[in-house]
Amino acid sequence: MSELRMLKAKILADGRIDDQEVEIIRHELYTNDRIDKEDIEVLIELRREARSISPSFEGLFFEAIRSTVLVDGTIDTEEALWLRQMLFAGRLSMQGRLMGSGEAHWLRRMLFANGAIDHAEREFLSRLNQEAKHVSPEFRQLYDECMEVPSLTHA
Repeated sequence: MSELRMLKAKILADGRIDDQEVEIIRHELYTNDRIDKEDIEVLIELRREARSISPSFEGLFFEAIRSTVLVDGTIDTEEALWLRQMLFAGRLSMQGRLMGSGEAHWLRRMLFANGAIDHAEREFLSRLNQEAKHVSPEFRQLYDECMEVPSLTHA
């Protein structure tokens, strides 16, 4: 079990993630050489379960995911499916079919239940699209769909 997972209850004790807690999270994330799946899962849980989050947490959240996805400068099929799972939590896609892959299965039931994305997630996808040297057709489809779905405001 990661240190970050063990800190989760303490971080969420008051329902908020403030700047001081973001520094604790940042320290735990960057203690190892790389951010792994479990770290990302905990970040998603923190973001979903907190009643309020500081802007610095949003920045750390998306930077951690960006650095994981763009480690080789490309967004391949597997990473596009993983992003879809993260954003839509394994719910029905806009085409009405279940989205999933073995690699993305662990993110099922994460984030939002209603299939909408928030403004920060939309900006994150735009940044990934701009920074990637190459994107798969699956990422292109995800990107296009996400630019069309309603945007939520995350509290």
